[in-house]
Amino acid sequence: MKKMIFTNWTFMRFLRLGMGIAIIVQAFMVKDMLFGFLGLLLTAMPVFNIGCCGTQGCYMPPAKEKKSEDEIIYEEVV
Repeated sequence: MKKMIFTNWTFMRFLRLGMGIAIIVQAFMVKDMLFGFLGLLLTAMPVFNIGCCGTQGCYMPPAKEKKSEDEIIYEEVV
């Protein structure tokens, strides 16, 4: 659980967290409980790295580094 919360923080995850916190602040200012629940939901999603598909439902594995020995050699065809 700690690994899921503290790793793989990307720009989009920080952006979603910031937007969720902004919604919570706005809900306190307007005193709107439903808006506050929406903010809590949208803040929990980036914290726990979940989306609409569930935990890692749209997970993409990190790109593997190409080795230099896998270099493609092209031949000229005349």
